[in-house]
Amino acid sequence: MVKSKNKKTQHLATIFLAVMGIGFLATIPIKESIWGIILQGGFEAGLVGGLADWFAVTALFRHPLGIPIPHTALLPKNRNRIIAGIISMLENDWLTKESIRRKIDTINFTDKIFDIIDNELPSPAVQKNFITMAKHLLKIFDITRFAPLLEEEIKARIHDIDSKNFLPLLIDQVKIRKYDEKALDYLLKEVDEWARKESTKHKLGGLAVDAVENIKADGFMQFALKSFSNLVNEEKLGSMIQGLILKGVASFQDPLNQNRQTLMIHIDHKLQSLKNDQKVYDELNNLKTQLVDRWNLQEQIIELLNQIEQKAYDFIDKPNFYDDYLLPIVKNGLDGIKSDPEKVLAIEAWIKNHISSFVDKNHSKIGILVKENLEKLDDKTLIKMVETNVGKDLQWIRVNGAVCGFLIALILVGIKALF
Repeated sequence: MVKSKNKKTQHLATIFLAVMGIGFLATIPIKESIWGIILQGGFEAGLVGGLADWFAVTALFRHPLGIPIPHTALLPKNRNRIIAGIISMLENDWLTKESIRRKIDTINFTDKIFDIIDNELPSPAVQKNFITMAKHLLKIFDITRFAPLLEEEIKARIHDIDSKNFLPLLIDQVKIRKYDEKALDYLLKEVDEWARKESTKHKLGGLAVDAVENIKADGFMQFALKSFSNLVNEEKLGSMIQGLILKGVASFQDPLNQNRQTLMIHIDHKLQSLKNDQKVYDELNNLKTQLVDRWNLQEQIIELLNQIEQKAYDFIDKPNFYDDYLLPIVKNGLDGIKSDPEKVLAIEAWIKNHISSFVDKNHSKIGILVKENLEKLDDKTLIKMVETNVGKDLQWIRVNGAVCGFLIALILVGIKALF
């Protein structure tokens, strides 16, 4: 579009120059008359002015008519000076460090950043990027490296546990939950089942017969034992002992039995006495230390961490993960920052300080960048670029030169003719 306008203006300037030349030639036959003199002087001045301005405009970019006239083709000859001037103007006049800092101070970066975040957070693109980033972090993060640290920490916490802190509580719970009675009932049940077996009866009978036969006694006691062994056999003794055991078990299974109640009181006293027995605590602590030191936790911890990692990955894959979990966390965090003026001011100051520091360190690179880009352009491209941007105005100089020369000449020749 700009190039088309430049062409039109250039054609217009050429037309005006041609009109002046044709007018000058056309007035030669009537130069003896007063109007001929005035018009010829006007066209002549317009032609001279147009040619002079054409020469001046053309000399900026190239040699007029290709003739290497001194002080023409100014732009190609002085491109280094022009580039240096542009760079100096940018660095020292237009884009100075102070002007950039003043501009930075007028910008409220935190408000703009918060607005951008608020507008972009619900967008599908941001959601996709957040989820992708979370998955990527899970993949590259070797969670198993924490296994030794976790093992050490778990063992240290267990070592710090003193048996005095939990044994009394454990004993109290045994009484509250009646674990002592349940343990006794379980033991009695097992004994009852064992005693009712036929094999138990025979075994008990055999042991009793052996015991009677092996008793050493003299006199009447020896006679009595032999008489007793002749009256009973292995089966009878086994049945007698079995019956006694079953009867005893049944009596202790009765909650109202005095012997059972006495036994439970004795068990409770023993349990309560353990609370003040330092030897028990020392033994428990030593046992705990030995078990913990021999406990190899790393494999279990690594397996647990891998399971947690996989569950976290599956959790991120859920459709509602971003909207229901991640987005509220981010928004709450941002709202917390926004509601704290000191944090906002600190963030604003941090951003501006870093931008100012970046400007200080890289200000000289503005000129270097401009120079590098300009030096990439050959003379033809550079001339074309300048002509494209300012050529229209330069062509109007030619038009104005021809028109003004024509009008001024008319006035001057007219005045001359009158006097």
